[in-house]
Amino acid sequence: MKVKVLSRNPDDYLRETKRDIQKVPRNYDPNLHPFQSSREYVRALNAVKLERVFAKPFIGNLDGHRDGIFCMAKHPKSLSTLASGSYDGEVRLWNLTKKKCISSINGHDRFVRGLCFNPDGTRLFSVGDDSTVKVWNTNELDTPSHTFISQSVLYGISCQWLDNKVFATCGEVVQLWDITRSQPTSTLKWGVDSLHHIAFNQIDTNVLASCASDRSIILYDTREVKPMRKIIMKLKTNQLAWNPMEAYVFTAANEDYNCYSYDTRKLESPINVHKDHVAAVTCIDYAPTGLEFVTGSYDKTIRIFESHQGHSREIYHTKRMQHLTSVVWSLDNKFVLSASDEMNIRIWKANASEKLGTLRPRERTALEYNATLKEKFAAHPQVKRIARHRQVPKHIYHERNQQLESKKKLKRKEENIRKHSKKNSIPYISEKKKNVVSEVA
Repeated sequence: MKVKVLSRNPDDYLRETKRDIQKVPRNYDPNLHPFQSSREYVRALNAVKLERVFAKPFIGNLDGHRDGIFCMAKHPKSLSTLASGSYDGEVRLWNLTKKKCISSINGHDRFVRGLCFNPDGTRLFSVGDDSTVKVWNTNELDTPSHTFISQSVLYGISCQWLDNKVFATCGEVVQLWDITRSQPTSTLKWGVDSLHHIAFNQIDTNVLASCASDRSIILYDTREVKPMRKIIMKLKTNQLAWNPMEAYVFTAANEDYNCYSYDTRKLESPINVHKDHVAAVTCIDYAPTGLEFVTGSYDKTIRIFESHQGHSREIYHTKRMQHLTSVVWSLDNKFVLSASDEMNIRIWKANASEKLGTLRPRERTALEYNATLKEKFAAHPQVKRIARHRQVPKHIYHERNQQLESKKKLKRKEENIRKHSKKNSIPYISEKKKNVVSEVA
């Protein structure tokens, strides 16, 4: 007679210290665990509910400006340093860790239209309505180290990512500057009245794009003597941002409440349209991973989009926050900063339910396990409904319903016209196929 005896080495189950977790043998044979899927579903449901319970994105605010804030710039080397410019010409440097102003100065006579740091973060460039470009030492903002006077108005500025001396401004024309010369080294124009935003590509550093008053987006190459391409939009583009991980992709914030992602290799149509805002989108910035971007709108809300999705995954709002003028995504991919015209800079978590601070190993393991469960059951109706639910302000809710009703009316109208055209043998072109966007060589 054969007797099978379980034999285990007790050394495999002894704890090194009394604080260690007890080691328990487990058989992962699915036949022995018939209710495992049900248990995991309940855990996923509880995890997604707890995520919504602990979703508290607002961290704090920075106050001190005496007028509305128009623009912000993040330091390329220091995560805790931020620059902001206001309607009254004041420029401030902030320490985000201490939530205090490091230094401030009245840099311009009127609006501060644009701010940017050079690649090594030693200089801060600012442009204003007084048609001057001022270069400040980031250690102290007492007096500008350089001042450049432009012959035309200036509305935006951007620094080249590899060269500390080269920067570009936009106004009536695009001007390329070298910090060692008092006059622009090159002037690029394409028959537009004014340009209100400009941005250098972070990977292909010789390429830059600007937004014009004639509803166009113009692409430039600093190695060429004239602009390369132009896209005519249906409404004006307020800002654009280059994807920091894909050199050929940029996203434009438009007046028609949407954001459009384009591939520069094929500009005939956008690769994605990002919807959800109910008013003009005024500002945009990409996450350092290139997977997400944040937008600010005239509807007093901030939305976070995944770059490949058409709808936002998050909406941030407060009762006091007014029209958004600038948004910035921090370089550690953890925070979002917003500036609005009621003189406040607000700090938000990029992931609303994320716990800040040091996590213990068991806590980190539990969070990773919950994240895996939520991903596994993401398509389940109950889990999907709870994960997507957001509380929105009343004016956003009503405006969205009105827009949906308007779209339904237009759809019914198109169907009636199509039926009439078919009945009378008249060719019909849908509104969607008309020139929403057209490319100009």
